[in-house]
Amino acid sequence: MTEQKAINTIRLLAADTVQKASSGHPGAPMGMAAMAFALWTKELRYNPKNPHWLGRDRFVLSNGHACALQYVLLHLTGFDEFTMDELKKFRQVGSKTPGHPENALCNGGIEVSTGPLGQGISNAVGLAAAEAHLAATFNKPDFPVIDNYTYVFCGDGCLQEGVSNEASSIAGHLGLGKLIVLYDDNNITIDGETELSFTEDVLVRYQSLGWDTSVVKDGDPSKLLL
Repeated sequence: MTEQKAINTIRLLAADTVQKASSGHPGAPMGMAAMAFALWTKELRYNPKNPHWLGRDRFVLSNGHACALQYVLLHLTGFDEFTMDELKKFRQVGSKTPGHPENALCNGGIEVSTGPLGQGISNAVGLAAAEAHLAATFNKPDFPVIDNYTYVFCGDGCLQEGVSNEASSIAGHLGLGKLIVLYDDNNITIDGETELSFTEDVLVRYQSLGWDTSVVKDGDPSKLLL
């Protein structure tokens, strides 16, 4: 019950943020609220009082239309910059919540890449490759100096772009097991049902690229522990 209330709070704040601005996309944030709650409260390592902590996990929002969700999460998890007043200034000039932030969300210390579709997940592959290289260079037995995960939120648009497939291919080839992508497979696009333009079996494609895959039906947060 408490978890469901928290998820509903994320949904309502995201919807209100978009409604106040009369601009943006409420659907993706509302649909992804359960996975966001599970990740940000149970798995993701970060410190709102030390946003640039080197040991933090890296989080990349690839589907930029869900940026209201990012701001709400930063607000609810204690990042001081992201006040309720800033949520009310969503997509306004000079605010800390302008929408589609490209990188280093203000002083949040959370990696964000919400530019052209496919860019975010591709950048995340680079982050994960950097972690693997640094870990191999500097870690010692029983002393893991570098030990972070890279998490990505993405949608259909990201996976329809060729660049994301190329990046995902090299990720599979390199065995970047600390790169985790949460794909919002919601059967809908801005133009209608997803099947109008995208009918491939995404899981089978990623399995062929060397990834481990699984499905969480309806985004049930109790089954989203990674």
